[in-house]
Amino acid sequence: MILVTGSILAREDSFEEVLAACLDHVERSRTEPGCISHDVHFDCQNPMRLFFFEQWADEDALRTHFAVEGSKAFVRSLKGRIVETTGTRIYRAESIPR
Repeated sequence: MILVTGSILAREDSFEEVLAACLDHVERSRTEPGCISHDVHFDCQNPMRLFFFEQWADEDALRTHFAVEGSKAFVRSLKGRIVETTGTRIYRAESIPR
């Protein structure tokens, strides 16, 4: 499994537009082949920061996700609306039996 994390800090004056774009991106991404989960969360310490957590079946599914026009359009839609981003962090993971 591939895990993806990242966060963005929205400008206060464009937060609603950023949140709407994030929710649209999440809903669209969930329908893609290989998507196990795709979520966006509010940061409890700074509600202008949105945190992404994604699980993908494999690297091919993630590469395909990044290449989808909707993903590229989402990234473009954030330009000028966010203060900062942590960037995308990608990890290989495996389940550990308990």
